[in-house]
Amino acid sequence: MATVAEAEAVAGGPARLARLASLRAPLCGIAMDRPAIMGVVNVTPDSFSDGGDLADPTAAIAQGRAFGEAGADIIDVGGESTRPGSDPVDPEVELMRVLPVVRALAADGLAVSIDSRRASVMAAALDAGAALVNDVSALTFDPESLSLVAARAVPVVLMHSQGDPKSMQDEPHYECAPLDVFDYLEARIEACIQAGISRDHIIVDPGIGFGKSAPSGKSHGGHNMEILQRLGLLHGLGCALLLGVSRKSFIGRLGGAAEPKQRLPGSLAAGLAGLDKGVQILRVHDVAETAQALAVWQALAADLSS
Repeated sequence: MATVAEAEAVAGGPARLARLASLRAPLCGIAMDRPAIMGVVNVTPDSFSDGGDLADPTAAIAQGRAFGEAGADIIDVGGESTRPGSDPVDPEVELMRVLPVVRALAADGLAVSIDSRRASVMAAALDAGAALVNDVSALTFDPESLSLVAARAVPVVLMHSQGDPKSMQDEPHYECAPLDVFDYLEARIEACIQAGISRDHIIVDPGIGFGKSAPSGKSHGGHNMEILQRLGLLHGLGCALLLGVSRKSFIGRLGGAAEPKQRLPGSLAAGLAGLDKGVQILRVHDVAETAQALAVWQALAADLSS
């Protein structure tokens, strides 16, 4: 949870203090009183994390099922790469990629989220059985997405990003990265509430790697590190907090791992550090390994509190 100093920084009145301390409501039938795991299934030929290993829907379905067996609470299915420098994908192509996967995994009884910026894709995926929307644009990319999520009354992940995927890493700039991210997400939450989306249905994501500078060499600078070190600020928003650090480039820079698949140790370290700051959901590419680390983390936390 947040430190006293962080709580004071975002308090601004009794309402924010109450949000800071309140329990988060269950999402998709998943209790938020323990950390949850979201497994990433990228049905794309150009994913930054796996280079297109799951571009074939059959492989993606098999991976999603394996993630469920390994302990994933949510399977996050996406059909458009939003890695730095990526180009938009035609909505019809995105639908062709994700719908068979969403339909199959939902039919298995798995909680599925649709990772998309487009209302048409969100709607079709929800019709196919998805239970949650995960939008890297925080429902700003498509003018129809806000009203769609409100009408469907489903949980939504609002992620912070500065700029679009094509250019977001060119020269990101912040006055104070942790506070700027807080302010942006607070404004998006308010827009959602005004549109009829319940705060209890909103999950916030600081968007590590999306329009943020990475450390230089092995220093501890960069926007990503500033945000990670002050994650507790975001609890003042009164929403569940999702963290996606798995295989991100800042881990490669700090740990000397050029290839994303070589970044598992650093991903686990960053994820567990997030749990220490009260994160409710970890979005990861390595579910079994994360589940094992989480089991040890929980056992240690239980021992310390007993």
